[in-house]
Amino acid sequence: MNFRIGHGYDIHRTIAGRPLVLGGVHFADCDFGLDGHSDADALTHAICDALLGAAGLPDIGHFFPNTDPAYKNIDSQKLLARVREELAARGWSIVNIDASLIAERPKIYPRLAEMKARLADSAGLPVDRVGLKATTNEGSDDIGKGLAIAAHAVALISHDS
Repeated sequence: MNFRIGHGYDIHRTIAGRPLVLGGVHFADCDFGLDGHSDADALTHAICDALLGAAGLPDIGHFFPNTDPAYKNIDSQKLLARVREELAARGWSIVNIDASLIAERPKIYPRLAEMKARLADSAGLPVDRVGLKATTNEGSDDIGKGLAIAAHAVALISHDS
């Protein structure tokens, strides 16, 4: 088997008056969301980029440009499912995903299991193949001040050739 590893990163600024979506989960009790063309799910976008990078493909913006009205406010879980299809069309299978979400608020831990389940479903994986952690920036920089949320992700893919 041929294995490849990819890394993805995404960051979005917080914005009032928009729903917050992370890992496909809506945080209805949050008073802000993330600024972006799609649902601005930074966690899912980082995962998409990790998968695309592992396959040697262009980034998420190439496949889902923010200039295309078809992707305005789209659920990023649909984008992740499409990334999985792009990989499969080239003979790649997702082995596992590991991601870290960096946010001062809201509290992520109570929703981690739900987020892992949504991400696993969209990626076509069992839940135990999705690792997810949450941390803060301890009050430093824009993330630490609550002005942005970021995510890092790594993904392992395999090819039978």
